[in-house]
Amino acid sequence: MGGVTRILTAIEQGDVNAAEKLLPLVYQELRRLAAQKMSQEQPGQTLQATALVHEAYIRLVEGQDQSWNSRGHFFKAAAEAMRRILVEKARRKQRLRHGGEHHRVDMEKVDCAVDPPSDELLALDDALATLSEQEPLKANLVKLRYFAGLTSEQAAEATNISKATADRYWAYARAWLLNEIRESRNTKHL
Repeated sequence: MGGVTRILTAIEQGDVNAAEKLLPLVYQELRRLAAQKMSQEQPGQTLQATALVHEAYIRLVEGQDQSWNSRGHFFKAAAEAMRRILVEKARRKQRLRHGGEHHRVDMEKVDCAVDPPSDELLALDDALATLSEQEPLKANLVKLRYFAGLTSEQAAEATNISKATADRYWAYARAWLLNEIRESRNTKHL
């Protein structure tokens, strides 16, 4: 990832050729991170890692001349783009015209009741939006770790905090989000 920082520095210094080198380099890293993230999802997902990266890539570069002042800034934008894509896909699946009330069931697991992953993702998105209002740095850390698949060290570097602080923020944010999601579910059942 040191190459990305060097290219960003070259872009800031006005090197026009450096911009052409940045996106292919970052694109490959995003593809690896998306593949890692998608491997954690339940089987049967229709969205593939490559498609997730393509959509995020298009959103990052389409329409406006985007400039990122650091590697961390770029990965924050990429994590946010991936999060929005996954949330939009989950919301789309819930719409009636896309089978909103029908859920794919693995025939080997017919006897167990499991909430569909899209419900979990939407609950996480709602909780994350609330956390973003109250604790933006902690919410950004969650986006980088969960949606972009960065390690604790990488997320700490991207947000310009120490690894120890990133670990504390991660533990706090996870506990806070779980509590927020539980409270939200309990409120809906009343």
